[in-house]
Amino acid sequence: MKSLAKSRLRAAAAAAVTVALGCTALAAVPTTASAAGGPLAVQYRTGASGATADQSEPWLKVRNTGSGSVQLSDVKVRYYFKGDAVGEAYRFACSWAVKGCGNITGTFGTLAKPTATADRYLEIGFTSGAGSLAPGADTGDMQLRFYRANWQTLTQSDDYSFGAGSTAYGDWSKVTAQLGGATVWGTAPEGNDPTDPTDPTDPTDPTDPGEDGPALFDDFNYSSHSDPQIAAHGWSVRSNAGGPGVPGATWAPDKVTFATQSGNSIMNLETSTAGSGESTKQTEILTQSMKFRNGTYAARVKFNDAPKSGPDGDHLVQTFFTINDLKAPMADDYAEYDFEYLPNGGWGESGNILYTTSWETYRPDPWEAVNQHTESRQSYAGWHDLVVTIDNSAITYYIDGQLFGTHGAAYLPERGMSINFNQWLIDLAGQTSTTPRAYDQQVDYVLHVKDHVLTPAQVNAKVAAYRAAGTTFQDTVPAG
Repeated sequence: MKSLAKSRLRAAAAAAVTVALGCTALAAVPTTASAAGGPLAVQYRTGASGATADQSEPWLKVRNTGSGSVQLSDVKVRYYFKGDAVGEAYRFACSWAVKGCGNITGTFGTLAKPTATADRYLEIGFTSGAGSLAPGADTGDMQLRFYRANWQTLTQSDDYSFGAGSTAYGDWSKVTAQLGGATVWGTAPEGNDPTDPTDPTDPTDPTDPGEDGPALFDDFNYSSHSDPQIAAHGWSVRSNAGGPGVPGATWAPDKVTFATQSGNSIMNLETSTAGSGESTKQTEILTQSMKFRNGTYAARVKFNDAPKSGPDGDHLVQTFFTINDLKAPMADDYAEYDFEYLPNGGWGESGNILYTTSWETYRPDPWEAVNQHTESRQSYAGWHDLVVTIDNSAITYYIDGQLFGTHGAAYLPERGMSINFNQWLIDLAGQTSTTPRAYDQQVDYVLHVKDHVLTPAQVNAKVAAYRAAGTTFQDTVPAG
C-alpha cells in the first residue's frame, strides 16, 4: 500500500492486536486475546402460532451455560425459514427487548444449500451496548419479528425453525448460536452449518443486490493510461515518488495498459526490475476521492506466480485494497483493508502467501501496528473474485465465494477511503540477478455498493447485469 513504510507486519488476534517491530526485526509478537466464556443455549417461543400470519414472531433468549463471561457482541443467532416467493424481500423489527432494541440487529441471508424447509435465515446480532452475560445469566426477552416487504401474508408452517406449539420459552435446537464464529448451539438445516463458509448477510434485503443504492462500477474499458476518461471517471494513475516498495523505484503510468480478452476489457499492471532501485518500475491506480466507507467492495483479479519474462523470485506484492491517509502516527481515524498476494514470499515468508488485513492504525518509525489479519499459504495464481464487506459490526473477506476471514469491530473505518490496485516490490533480496524481469497483475472490474452488504453471488449478478446493459462505468456514490 502506498502509505506504509519499508516493511509490513501482520498479527492475528480476535481482539485488537498491537505489535512493535524493531528496525531490523521481521517477526511479529502478537498480544494474546482473551478467550470468550463457555457455551450458550437459546430458548424460543413464538408470538404468532398460526400456520400463516402477517408477520413471524420468533421470541428468543440467549443463556450463558458456561463458566466465563460472554460478550454479546461476539454472539450470532440464526433463525431459518423458507421464502414465500422467489425474490421475496423481508424486513426485520424488534418490538421489545430487555437489552434494548437499539442493541439488537437483524440481518437476512440466503442458504448455500436450500432445503425443503429453509432457503433463508434471519441472523440476530448484538452491539457492544448489549454488554455481556455472566455465567448462568440470559438476555431476557427479545420479542422479535419479521415480515414480507409487501406486507402480504406469509406462511410459516413450513419454516425450519418455526414451532407452532412453542408458546412458552424452552430450549430450541432449530436455531443456532455462534460464539466468535464457532457454532456452539443448535442444528442448522442439513448442509448449512454456520461454521461452514457461507455468504454474508444483507442488512437491508437478502434479494436486493443494491441496484438502487449508490454504486461505483468500472469495467476498465480504456484505451491507454493517458485516456482522458480515466481521470474523468475519478481515477489517478500514479506517477509520484514514494513508498511502498524499493527505494529509488519509480511509479510508471505507461506500465498500466488495457487490452481485450475473451471480449472483455482487462487492465494490466506491470512491475519490472533489473535488480536495482533505479531500474525498478512499479504500478498503481487509485480513486482520486476518499468517499468510500461501509458497504461492499469487489474486484476480479488475476494473480501471477511467475514473471512474464526473466528470472523469477522477486518479493512481489499484488493487491486490491482501500485506504485513507495517516494524519499522524497512531492516528485513530486511519483505515485500510487489504488483499495482498506475495507469490514469492517476503516479510519473513519463504513461499506464496495471501493476506487479508484490516488496519486500525500504525506508526512508521519506530514501527508499530494495530491490525488483524488472515492468511493462507498456497498458490493463488489465476483469476479470483475478491469481496470485502464492511458493516457496523465487522469486516468480512471472501475469495471465490468462500469465507476467508472476519475481522472485528475494532477495525471499522471512521472516515472515507480510496480504492486502489497496485503491484510493487518489497525489496530486491528475493532475486539478486541484474537480468531484467517483469511481472503482471490483471484486473477485470471493480465494484463498490455503498452501505449494502452483498453476497458474492449478488456481486456476480450485479456485474452481469451491468454488462448485459452495456454499462462499462457508473459512479453514483456521493462525494460526501
